[in-house]
Amino acid sequence: MVAEELQTIQTVGRRKTAVARVLIRPGEGEWTINGRPMAEYFPRKAHQIRVEEPLQVTEMGGRFDIQIRVRGGGLTGQADAIRMGVSRALVAFDEEQRPALRSKGLLTRDPRKVERKKPGRPKARKRFQFSKR
Repeated sequence: MVAEELQTIQTVGRRKTAVARVLIRPGEGEWTINGRPMAEYFPRKAHQIRVEEPLQVTEMGGRFDIQIRVRGGGLTGQADAIRMGVSRALVAFDEEQRPALRSKGLLTRDPRKVERKKPGRPKARKRFQFSKR
């Protein structure tokens, strides 16, 4: 029991307003996202590829069962949050994977967020049409 708990790694990934909690343990390569299989949660192949990128870079595909709880944001933000969480989990599992993941930019938090709307404007930076007369 204790040995199994030591092999389970939990990390967090964030992107925009999405937060993903990633639980990774040795297994057959099953993905569970909010209780659903990955193909059902991310119907777009682009999102699936983005989520699996850390495993492709480190050549560890199929070695882990990955369980994810993700909330907030849209599908793209959630996919990037999961990607970051999986990358952090792989580094926690094997520190020698850090340079490969770092060189691909998978460990860097993307700080971009939606800029707030300003008063007297229709959006954050857009202005109403100027009329001289």
